[in-house]
Amino acid sequence: MVAIPANAPAANPHLRPFQPIHPLHAILLAFPFPLFLGALLSDLAYRATFQVQWANFASWLIAGGLLVGGFALLWALIDLAVGGRARRRRNLVYFLVLAAMWVLGLINALVHAKDAWATMPEGLFLSVIATILALVASWLGYSRFNAREVK
Repeated sequence: MVAIPANAPAANPHLRPFQPIHPLHAILLAFPFPLFLGALLSDLAYRATFQVQWANFASWLIAGGLLVGGFALLWALIDLAVGGRARRRRNLVYFLVLAAMWVLGLINALVHAKDAWATMPEGLFLSVIATILALVASWLGYSRFNAREVK
């Protein structure tokens, strides 16, 4: 009888065990979605009330999402560079979604830097898109696409 190591996949030797996201990367990835969502909700509140402070809130929330999202993007770039060949495709998709989120967030920040009246409706549309991309990036980052992958 042959002893099977505890860390070896039981059913198929070509399957690799799930490698969870690094805890620091998980912390960085936790911030962009709620910050961009808060900016979207602030834009919706500004559209409903025309109180300038809502536009200011949105600007600060976008800036926070860009700051922490930039560090998550940097981590994803490093992970893409040092990741193995089998993980390159999923890391590339994750990196591209994060990069698109960051670029659209930057454009959104530039739109929100204008006068409050001038931010609508472009700022609202960009906030919706950036929020969706942040959600997709969080989903991809935390799920790592599937629990096991083929070499």
